[in-house]
Amino acid sequence: MKKYVHGGDVYRNPSVLDFSANINPLGTPSSVLQAAAEGLQLIAHYPDAHQEKLKEALSQYEEVPTDWLICGNGAAELIFLLAQALQPKKALLPAPTFAEYEQALRSVGCEICYEFLKEENGFVPQESILERLTEDMDFFVLCNPNNPTGLLVEQGLADRILETCRTNHICLLADECFLDFVDEGEALSFKNKLISGDTVFLLKAFTKRYAMAGLRLGYGICPDRALLDAMEFRVQPWNISIPAQMAGIAALKEEQYVRRSMDLISKEKEYLRKELQDLGCLVYDSRANYLFFKGESDLGQKLLKEKIMIRDCSNYPGLSEGYYRIAVKLPDENRKLVETMKRVGCGNICER
Repeated sequence: MKKYVHGGDVYRNPSVLDFSANINPLGTPSSVLQAAAEGLQLIAHYPDAHQEKLKEALSQYEEVPTDWLICGNGAAELIFLLAQALQPKKALLPAPTFAEYEQALRSVGCEICYEFLKEENGFVPQESILERLTEDMDFFVLCNPNNPTGLLVEQGLADRILETCRTNHICLLADECFLDFVDEGEALSFKNKLISGDTVFLLKAFTKRYAMAGLRLGYGICPDRALLDAMEFRVQPWNISIPAQMAGIAALKEEQYVRRSMDLISKEKEYLRKELQDLGCLVYDSRANYLFFKGESDLGQKLLKEKIMIRDCSNYPGLSEGYYRIAVKLPDENRKLVETMKRVGCGNICER
């Protein structure tokens, strides 16, 4: 059985400075912590299985009808529910991309085809991907910005992907979880192009934007009500706890927190980009709250010995040893990473 490896494993690696999980560096907002704590006082009761208050808050925040919304125990649950509801026979996945798509699709016996994103093209999808979106394809995933590269699909190509999927009746899963960290993210979202009945599923999460990974709260936007009904039929009742629902409502009000985090991430990402380049790393133009780069093959092990954990991306299909992803963290933490990389000897590690 294939083992799916992710970042953020602080349980097997205690006391590390964790750059492997892309969580908002400002930490969880105090209002969210307070709301979750208040929710704990109510756990003698069942959660609202319909999540009415949470969906009303999301409807206002996203400016979409409430019946276009579905909430999940993290975005990952929604990926699996979507696969279970659709039961696709054949799916196309870009590679590299997030592992949960493949795991969910394989769990329902779906045939997986890959569109390998080439290093010489900077791991950015090309027009040739449209040729793979044929009528015999049932399902396509577009993670934008992509994980682990942080790269955006060119907007014109993204629009053509959407239209091709519509024409050929391919369900499009558009993972926009990291679009929250892109300055023009709202304008780039497929949300603005959805039409009634579209079999297009937009995946969103509270996990990264509000540093709520441990509470598990994600949501989807989809105008195909029949598809959402099929997903809800397959989900267990009360899948989202009272603390998670209350925390989510509080988080959506944190506009100043989001602006502060965007400013911090933008500044610190440029610092890290320059320092990595000066060390000889090949750094890609990530638009998310992390950087993707190529370094020496044992860099991850060297840093782990120094109690710093980065994401080794060699287990992603389409990537080899030496590719890494690092979160953008607080200034002192970012400087510690750079200083440690210099100390363990990371000079001239990539071909220019």
